[in-house]
Amino acid sequence: MAKYKETIDLYDDEGKVIKSGVTLEKISPLVNPGAKKIIDLTKRTVAVNMAGIDNALKTGKIGKDNQILGRSIKCDVVKDVDALSAKIMEMVQVTEGDNTKIHKIGGGKMLLVEVPSSRLDAAATYDAASTAVAAATTYALIDQYKVGMFDGAFVKSCVWGAYPQTMDMQGGNVVSVLSIPQNNEGLGYALRNIPANHVAMMTHRNAIQASALSATFEQAGEFEMGMAIGPFERAQLLLYAYQGLNANNIVYDLVKKNGKTGTIGTVVQSLVERAIEDKIIKAGKKGKSGYIFYETKDPMLWNAYTAAGTLAATMVNCGAGRFAQAVSATLLYFNDLLEHETGLPGCDYGRVMGVAVGFSFFSHSIYGGGGPGVFNGNHVVTRHAAGVGLPCIVAACALDAGTQMFGPEATSKIYQDTFGQLEEFKKPMQAIGKAA
Repeated sequence: MAKYKETIDLYDDEGKVIKSGVTLEKISPLVNPGAKKIIDLTKRTVAVNMAGIDNALKTGKIGKDNQILGRSIKCDVVKDVDALSAKIMEMVQVTEGDNTKIHKIGGGKMLLVEVPSSRLDAAATYDAASTAVAAATTYALIDQYKVGMFDGAFVKSCVWGAYPQTMDMQGGNVVSVLSIPQNNEGLGYALRNIPANHVAMMTHRNAIQASALSATFEQAGEFEMGMAIGPFERAQLLLYAYQGLNANNIVYDLVKKNGKTGTIGTVVQSLVERAIEDKIIKAGKKGKSGYIFYETKDPMLWNAYTAAGTLAATMVNCGAGRFAQAVSATLLYFNDLLEHETGLPGCDYGRVMGVAVGFSFFSHSIYGGGGPGVFNGNHVVTRHAAGVGLPCIVAACALDAGTQMFGPEATSKIYQDTFGQLEEFKKPMQAIGKAA
């Protein structure tokens, strides 16, 4: 029996229906096979920069900014990638025929390793994927090139980077999309600790697919931190559906209607019109000034509409200027205008506006950090909204044309070349919609 009576229609990034009449719980990251596979692959998949290892072994450049002059090992890691890959496969897999996979990318310049589920099942954290691959790669290199005992530590540093002098593999050549657990600033933040630029590149800068992937990480994180228990589960699923998965084509319709000549203000108008048409809100009491207060019988559903509107306004505004920097102002003023227009709360009941104020200061104001793309849902100024702030930031980064100090290509090209080759990351809307 369905947990929720309401149904939604899921649309793709081209405004075409993927699946109609989907009951709400079918998109849950606890239930949906597509969402579960994205999360599973996120934990199990590790990229190995074989070209980077080759350069490090030949030049002595190891860690972040270190070089040992005169230290080198005769090798051809990219040319020998098949032999090395076979050795890594043999060591990483647990049983013959398990779900270990190795994808060769860029003619052997990169390897994408899917660690078997049994390694993570027997571990307390997702570290097991990175450590298993790093250790196997180190030994494969030592075995392939008959490295002696005095050079073993050098090979290890070319793979692992500065670890264990640093908590993470700083400057290493093994990369996970997840940050190390020590960098998660609270319970359940692992999937939310993925920079916006990474997600934009994994989806090849497709703004609506990027926001869908970000929403999948963010909402899975909300479930993990206990935000979707009891009546709050419906609230999170509605946010995920309408903002992240383009339920009932609202995000797409709003962008299409306002994309050519629209502004943040016209998206507000369009959203209010759509909410009235769909009977989500209706005109209520009139004040002495003539101001009409709108009312709703379903605050959770109205909140989902505001989240969809916030994303659409971001795409319209940041898409028009091709600048990511405007996303913080959009998060703030779309919802400010919406509250003044309706008398109802803005996205996430005001918390998105709270995120916007701190975010604008940290990303490009007096403080002037590094631009929106380096932020994530674990960051102190972008973490407070219930998974609905970062999908907008990711969409803005996907639409950006080079205004950031640290753009997606500068920080995250490796994620497009590796994780972005898997369909689940490249087209999450289809993966989740079809699995519903």
